[in-house]
Amino acid sequence: MEIGFIGMGNMGYAMLKGVLQYFPESEIIFSDTNKERCEKISAETNVEHADSNAECANKAKYVIFAVKPQYYKPMLESVENVISSDNVIISIAPGITIDDIKNKLGDDKRIVRAMPNTPALLGAGMTGICYDNKLFDEDEIEVIDKIFSSFGRYRKVEERLMSAVTCVSGSSPAYVYMFIDALADGAVKYGLPRDAALEMAAQAVYGSAKMVLETGEHPGKLKDMVCSPGGTTIAGVSALEEFGFRNSIIKATDECFKKSEGIK
Repeated sequence: MEIGFIGMGNMGYAMLKGVLQYFPESEIIFSDTNKERCEKISAETNVEHADSNAECANKAKYVIFAVKPQYYKPMLESVENVISSDNVIISIAPGITIDDIKNKLGDDKRIVRAMPNTPALLGAGMTGICYDNKLFDEDEIEVIDKIFSSFGRYRKVEERLMSAVTCVSGSSPAYVYMFIDALADGAVKYGLPRDAALEMAAQAVYGSAKMVLETGEHPGKLKDMVCSPGGTTIAGVSALEEFGFRNSIIKATDECFKKSEGIK
């Protein structure tokens, strides 16, 4: 096997669906404590599931740790006797550092730390990754690139910035969904049918994000292009500023960062 997933929650499943675009089913294996879910995903994807984490790690070269931070300790204990320096470990848990994993599995282990997000399920994910190039050969770096390109975009950053990555892309889809929901509610308030309001709000967010990514323009400039003097949009922007829209986003980022860093 080439790639093994330990954990098949929302994020592990989203990554699996992406990786299947680049790798055949026969090169992938996964494990999860929920055996019913294992059977369901194997039936859906034709990907084999292992009976244990150790079996999964033993059969794969690239081992993706896709479990939540609170389950990391037992998960690491379940694979510590089968993971070797030949493996490439990919960890996606917020707040778990490369050193944290090495302290349990050994200093000789080769680790990629990553923070993806759930839009990976549709091939539209954004992932921050960090690793030491010197520890991997060209073929391994190519596979790492294929894995993270398979479900969206990725950007390599220094490990000290990974909590910031969690804030800006890992957790932020939840804020965007809240914005879409609130925007649709505002339109429903004035008579627009719910389905139309949700479609229009979601497409507006999608199109606006596409404008930022594809034009390369600063979002402030794009915002100004919509705000005609004395018009409807600037009136709405003024209300957002009055009620602390931007400040609330920054405060949410502060709380997300503190949680990721373990700051109380």
